[in-house]
Amino acid sequence: MKHTVPTKYWHTLSDGRVQCDLCPRFCKLKEGQQGLCFIRACEKAAVVMTSYGRSSGFAVDPIEKKPLNHFLPGSSVFSFGTAGCNLMCSFCQNWHMSKSRQMEKISSVASPHDIALVAKKKKCASVAFTYNDPVIFMEYAVDTAKECHKLGVKTVAVTAGEICYKPRKEFFSYMDAANVDLKAFTERFYRDNCSGDFQTVLDTLIYLKKETPVWLEITTLLIPGENDSDEELNKMTKWIVTELGKDVPLHFSAFHPDFKMLDKPRTPTATLLKAREIALKNGLYFVYTGNVSDKASQSTYCHNCHELLIGRDWYSLSDHNLEDGKCAFCSTQCAGVFL
Repeated sequence: MKHTVPTKYWHTLSDGRVQCDLCPRFCKLKEGQQGLCFIRACEKAAVVMTSYGRSSGFAVDPIEKKPLNHFLPGSSVFSFGTAGCNLMCSFCQNWHMSKSRQMEKISSVASPHDIALVAKKKKCASVAFTYNDPVIFMEYAVDTAKECHKLGVKTVAVTAGEICYKPRKEFFSYMDAANVDLKAFTERFYRDNCSGDFQTVLDTLIYLKKETPVWLEITTLLIPGENDSDEELNKMTKWIVTELGKDVPLHFSAFHPDFKMLDKPRTPTATLLKAREIALKNGLYFVYTGNVSDKASQSTYCHNCHELLIGRDWYSLSDHNLEDGKCAFCSTQCAGVFL
């Protein structure tokens, strides 16, 4: 299998360099140079992807681990990624893979067809492109999604949403669900902590919700003193309600010191619960906590009668009071994609 494949979202500059147009970083490359993402490079005056068919590992996970609580709850998902990333998050919780600059870190080799077959064999309802951001290995992910759909296996993108308009349309046309990492709600945070573009992420969220059938959930990792103020959480959750709707599930996850951000403490459970309270008060129906054990804040409740629909503690499910996606108590439809 060839590991270097052509890409199409790029153009040639007047000085002879090529510019990658996949994400808003717009890396400008001379012959032989790699983009910041590491796996897209300039070869023979064109932008190519250099890690096609090479993975940083495979795992069978509960879908709730992505996290997705309203997309085929209780099902298994076959997860994989590559190496590299188009962001520079100082707090990366998965930096061993996403920050890798060594090809031996992605030594597992599998074709898109092989991945789909294994997922089907292991009775996974979906395949997740995760661990690092799948937008940078778009060609591999799209081809894998095509093979999955042939076998009735759905696809999931776990992404930070840093992707430009044209590739965004193509990439998400092959995804059935997405969890978008909304890292904060200020340009300052994205600039200083991620070297990212805040507006592009907002554009991706609006596009997914308003222009596609892709099931959408959002995750925010709360970092003490960085993005957990009441003011910021109020602003963020009100924006979600207004621009995306009340039925978009939101996950607040606990931070732990990692990679370059070692000076911050772990996120207290109380901070997650306060954030959840703010989000619910502002009108969101489904708000969850993550990376802690708290059944009350991880379970799903009917937004109409408030009865328990799905009991959940970490990735363990208990109660199930949904019938054809409707509340078993009041028959109100619960937003989501259910088995």
